Amino acid sequence: MTRVLVVDDEPALVRAVRINLAAHDYDVVLAYDGRSALKAAAEQRPDIVILDLGLPDIDGQDVISGIRGWSRIPIIVLSARDQEQDKVAALDAGADDYVTKPFGMAELLARVRAAERRTRATGDEPAVVTADFVIDLAGSVVRRPDGSEVRLTPTEWHILETLVRNRGRLVTAQQLLATVWGPGYEHEAHYLRVYLAQLRRKLESDPSRPKYLHTDPGMGYRFDLSTSG
Repeated sequence: MTRVLVVDDEPALVRAVRINLAAHDYDVVLAYDGRSALKAAAEQRPDIVILDLGLPDIDGQDVISGIRGWSRIPIIVLSARDQEQDKVAALDAGADDYVTKPFGMAELLARVRAAERRTRATGDEPAVVTADFVIDLAGSVVRRPDGSEVRLTPTEWHILETLVRNRGRLVTAQQLLATVWGPGYEHEAHYLRVYLAQLRRKLESDPSRPKYLHTDPGMGYRFDLSTSG
């Protein structure tokens, strides 16, 4: 059973989310402030976190940063903050998705299912080796030549995996958004800009001149080994 940690200080909303998740066979853990959320994440080891940003003690972005210090748990932000800069800041901090209040419960459940899909390892191709890192597709992990792991969020991994499995070929922004986030996200191009920048910072020796993760302006992205020489 998938365990979901719900973090919000609105009792009515928490109750509604808990009831709907439980009705769909999720194991639900609740927290009403940021410090309790960090404690629950460490002790209960949820598979997914649903997190409000406007918490009574610490900001939700600090909770994201705290979790990202040790875990790749998918984090879905649930917030009344609807400005693009708020969304980008949360995604840049390590969130995997962003739902604006008010929201439909069917939409939230769809986001949870998408987060589950992103965490599953797929395919049996063993590894893609570059001069700077090794992408273990079967193990869903990236390692440096010295064996140390590159910490990626589940969404970062899913984007990288999609590009690597199509290496050498253009993946349009619309295709990538639909694959990673699901239908209906084809116009959320700012998601990709944030995540590709993060991936380049983590993987490229010179993020401003990428060897592997290339942008075809106005079209999409591709993972290419031919220019990595």
